[in-house]
Amino acid sequence: MEADDSASPISVRTYFVRGRNALVARAEFGDLFMDYYLHQGQLGLQHAPQHDEMFKEALAALCLHCASRPWHEVCAWTIHFQQPLLNLFVTGNNSLGTVTGQIFSDEAKDAGRNIFFSDLVKPGEAPRRSSVEFEGSDAFRAVERFYENSEQRPARYFAYGEEDFVMVTAQPQCDMEWFDGLTEAVIRDVDKNETLSLLETRVLKWECGCTQERMLGTLATAMRSDPEGLFGDEALLRMRCPRCGMKYVITREAMEAWVAGSK
Repeated sequence: MEADDSASPISVRTYFVRGRNALVARAEFGDLFMDYYLHQGQLGLQHAPQHDEMFKEALAALCLHCASRPWHEVCAWTIHFQQPLLNLFVTGNNSLGTVTGQIFSDEAKDAGRNIFFSDLVKPGEAPRRSSVEFEGSDAFRAVERFYENSEQRPARYFAYGEEDFVMVTAQPQCDMEWFDGLTEAVIRDVDKNETLSLLETRVLKWECGCTQERMLGTLATAMRSDPEGLFGDEALLRMRCPRCGMKYVITREAMEAWVAGSK
């Protein structure tokens, strides 16, 4: 099965709040959430409604985070919850303008605590991982804890509408009394009561980039060194993309042809 390339992009706008020294990122996520559901339909998956809502919050949080970060970064978050026992994975590539992820419910193992893992990749630099423990089962609150601990600056998430979310991050010399006093009601009127300067509009879409060819390339080394260990007595392998969960069927014949052609 090949990945669907018909995703609908969304626009994420970032603003600077004059006089408050804060950054606001906002987007309406309806189209992105629809593409997530379409992807789940392709995979034949139907998650518990609570799990879907938690994933959508994590995805929205990641998009708003990515839009406030440099263009060349790739970031990935793994959020482990104890109650419900669940792992959420979301990742974004700023240079490509793509985001994807998946829910791991059956595979989640009891870690004894909630843990948020962040992986960051920048060109020319070693990958960087950080982790932080958090409380509760709210993805937005988990990300806020990550900001407090790893980003070392506060961030807050708010619902502007049913599928419309806002992230506010404190910048140097931020008016913290104003920042700490923010509520959903205040956020809905922030464009009326504050001076906002549009900084940037970024376009993001649901896309992993995985293909049959990439899956073949991933298995090529193992095929060259130990084909029997890879396939055994089977004529094909079934595998899933670790990023988006897309299912692929790799036949031994196709694998042999790939290896022969890539010498």
